[in-house]
Amino acid sequence: MSVRHLIHSGAAVTLLLFSLGVKAESFVVQDIQVEGLQRISPGTVFNYLPVGVGGLMEPGQAGEAIRALYQTGFFDDVALERRGNVLVISVTERPAIGQIEVEGNKAISKEPLLMALREIGLAEGRVFNQAVLDRMEQELNRQYFNLGKYDVQIQSETTPLERNRVAVRLKIEEGETARIRQINIVGAEAFSQEELLKLFESGVRGTFSFFSKRDQYSRSKLAADLETLRSFYLDRGYIHFNIDSTQVSITPDKKEIYITVNITEGDVYTISDLRLAGELMVEPGELYPLIGVRRGDLFSRKAVLNTSDRITARLGDEGYAFANVNSIPEVDEQSRQVAITFFVDPGNRVYVRRINITGNHNTRDEVLRRELRQMESAWFSSQLVQISRERLRRLGYFDNVAVETPQVPGSSDQVDVNITVTERPAGNLMAGVGFSQSDGFLLNASISQANFMGTGKQVSFAFNNSSSQTEYRLAYDNPYYTINGVSRGFDLRYRSTDYAEHHTAAYATDEMIGQVNFGVPINENDRIRFDFSVKNTDFRPGSRASDEILSFVDQVGDNFLDYVAGASWIRDTRDSAIFPHRGGFQRIATHASIPGSDLTYYKASYKNRQYLPITDTLTFSINGELGYGDAYGDLERLPFFENYFSGGIRTVRGYKSYSLGPRDSNEDPLGANMMVLGNVELLFPPPFGGGRESPVRIGAFVDGGMVFDSKDGGFNSEDLRYSTGLSLVWMSPVGILGLVYAEPLNEKPGDERESFQFTFGTSF
Repeated sequence: MSVRHLIHSGAAVTLLLFSLGVKAESFVVQDIQVEGLQRISPGTVFNYLPVGVGGLMEPGQAGEAIRALYQTGFFDDVALERRGNVLVISVTERPAIGQIEVEGNKAISKEPLLMALREIGLAEGRVFNQAVLDRMEQELNRQYFNLGKYDVQIQSETTPLERNRVAVRLKIEEGETARIRQINIVGAEAFSQEELLKLFESGVRGTFSFFSKRDQYSRSKLAADLETLRSFYLDRGYIHFNIDSTQVSITPDKKEIYITVNITEGDVYTISDLRLAGELMVEPGELYPLIGVRRGDLFSRKAVLNTSDRITARLGDEGYAFANVNSIPEVDEQSRQVAITFFVDPGNRVYVRRINITGNHNTRDEVLRRELRQMESAWFSSQLVQISRERLRRLGYFDNVAVETPQVPGSSDQVDVNITVTERPAGNLMAGVGFSQSDGFLLNASISQANFMGTGKQVSFAFNNSSSQTEYRLAYDNPYYTINGVSRGFDLRYRSTDYAEHHTAAYATDEMIGQVNFGVPINENDRIRFDFSVKNTDFRPGSRASDEILSFVDQVGDNFLDYVAGASWIRDTRDSAIFPHRGGFQRIATHASIPGSDLTYYKASYKNRQYLPITDTLTFSINGELGYGDAYGDLERLPFFENYFSGGIRTVRGYKSYSLGPRDSNEDPLGANMMVLGNVELLFPPPFGGGRESPVRIGAFVDGGMVFDSKDGGFNSEDLRYSTGLSLVWMSPVGILGLVYAEPLNEKPGDERESFQFTFGTSF
């Protein structure tokens, strides 16, 4: 006689047939046999049994064993049977997933989809569970609904395979995305519907916006739009603004969506008073200027939050890294005014335990640490940490500099500063090729180590050759010649230039230059540089030299030995040496040959380039340059080979190099002793991704400039030349690629175009 136990678990019914003779009795298990296994090992089954070989099998343990095995999810059916003193377990395994195929998905790419399926247990090699597949279909429908695809059809099929496996196939028909036909904002009185709907990313597509996705409905996009609407009102004094409800209606064909947003604007509130409370830790006079609103202003949530952030940052500079500043409004409903109290909770003053630097596999640790302004064992300063990061980025040795300040475990007043750098190739082997209508192909090459053997010293050798110029240069620079940051450098150069090959004046020069220079830091951003050069110049008139050139040789000769002293002031506040986003670069430089030189002259120049962030990825750059030079003593004019030239890739793009400006008696460009240059440029990463970290930077620019002769009329704004175009710089894995295409805007007779140039190089 046998006893049958019926056990129900979920949707499955399992029949337990446990033969115990006339009545249920306990027995000692002499052996355990498992029947029906295909993939799962017997040991896995034994691990879940409440009794083993040699143990006493109680009648109540049968149900416990059945439940334990069934709950593993490995089996569809489990049965226990006694054959003498042998416990026999009969199982029917659930099939395993042999393969998963997905077709028809476009809005959701395959890899994220398969990863999501894996997270819920639907992956190749896993045990197949129909309930999991059903849940997956429901979740996938929800995801498509969030994307506005309400007509989506998802079908799942399972096909048996050998060795108790199944193939799962998902067939998706996404259908068309539901289009927004109309958005109504009910309750708006202070602002027009048109003004408010301009804030939304969602909306009705314009007549000529063929490729716009503005009208594609997305639940998450609408939620972001509603938050933008809320911020718009809260930043304009509407403290009690509320979005009462949002209705999204879809047409029966599931292709058009109507959205209604019901709002309550409330009244406008102004600020009646501003107070500081709590433990300020610094003088109130230092905090009040940080408050971005004034009494009588409209209440603005954005301005209040920005004020809290600025006060928090100021306290962070004093070591209170975990300061908390809460804004507490006191609303007077009768007068419609708000008094705001900024309550300061500074927390403990925080010290820096350690500064940890990682990622500098080639650069020596001291090279990075000497740039840091935050010190170990000193108070933590968020400003000094930021300055340290910017100084490291400004070195140009690293693609990325990341800084984290985690709290030391078990301590409330200590943090570590963890700096992680990603090194760029320290060596640079550059080759450049260009083309111009006058010079043909241009070739240049250089080999340099901007971070020689990880010491921060720079060593370089350059060779440039074209039909007009040959140059060899050997340079060395030590930015920390002294521990205080005084730099010292040496520069040896030979340069042979045939100006006639530029289609400029008919003369050539051979120059030998030796220079030593020193740089002295004034503060974090300012530096003064001094240099002294010995220069020997051979001046050679061409066969068709103009009257001006022949007259110059008659007056002063054709070989000159000059001693040139120079001084310059440099301010660099850029946030990065590569692709700056904010900050600027200024330089004032003067050079003069000292008495005892064969040629007595001086030159002065000023350059100012500023980078203004418009958005997180959009940068506006504005640049201006001025130059002036003249002779003194017995020399009447600035030597021709010291003149300023205009036109070309570094001045006014779109015009041939050196071509703009005064001309000699042969109508050849001669250059001049005055230079004016300016340009504006909108810089941005490519639209295909990467953001500010992208190795590609695109620019849309307008250039303007010219050179003038101060002894022949001087500056004349009508002679300025302008151009516009596009630029592209790519920091590619094999080097730097630069492209420029420009067109003149006010070309005049005699001007020469040069619309396209490019350079490329290889890094190692």
